[in-house]
Amino acid sequence: MNGGSVFCIKTSLQRSSSIFFSSKILTRPTYRFSPATTVAMSTNTSKSQEELDSIFKQKRVVRSTVRKSLKAMDPSLRIQQDDAIQNTVLEAPWFKSCRGLCAYISCKSLNEVDTSKILSKILQQTDPNTMAQKKLYVPWVEDKNSNMRMLHISHMDDLIANSMNILEPAPVDAQGNQREDVLQAEEPIDLFILPGLAFDKCGRRLGRGGGYYDTFLKRYQDRAKEKGWSNPLKVALSYSPQILEDGNIPVTPNDVLIDALVTPSGVVPISPRAIERM
Repeated sequence: MNGGSVFCIKTSLQRSSSIFFSSKILTRPTYRFSPATTVAMSTNTSKSQEELDSIFKQKRVVRSTVRKSLKAMDPSLRIQQDDAIQNTVLEAPWFKSCRGLCAYISCKSLNEVDTSKILSKILQQTDPNTMAQKKLYVPWVEDKNSNMRMLHISHMDDLIANSMNILEPAPVDAQGNQREDVLQAEEPIDLFILPGLAFDKCGRRLGRGGGYYDTFLKRYQDRAKEKGWSNPLKVALSYSPQILEDGNIPVTPNDVLIDALVTPSGVVPISPRAIERM
């Protein structure tokens, strides 16, 4: 795949809807214009809203289709693909060398690629000769308005089940201290390990409909720019039924592109910097 493949998305819209934890559909964007420009822009605004409505509808259809495919996966095949994907990550030089990362905690009921082996390996820190010491941040959903934080944990015991029976870090640790938020950390992270419902090899990612990850990734990009840091690699984990043909995932320009996919067959670098590093 050539380095230009990440730029294959063609669209003129500027809104997003992706999620990890919720099935809520992101609220449609509201356009505000001054009175002087309202009449002149009304036709374009109407067209943009129609396009957005169409994209959101297409996303719901794709989500439904992929959910059915995931639900129909043979359990033994799922286990095989979980092992293959996690082993690929654990053996990858870009993973071994990273010092800080954000990673999701997989949820069986959401049919997500398992991350338990990856998280355990990080937290055990058992092999300093082959793996750099890593600082791990995991998701905590703050509210229902697409606000999610990534909080530092040191042990699997730092996680508790929320109302949806999804493991999350408690915002306060056992000593009563606030957990470190990656957006307030003074050191950059190198890697995001991302979930999703569907992906393609142009870097498109379809989430679950609430915008949590896209919103967070943009906030981290702003933080990195403010601090003069390089943006971390955005790597998604995907079962084979989740990988769609290019062009089958509807997007808006607020949907954040991934840099690479890890599939049961190996790593698929997408962005030029992923191709260079992987």
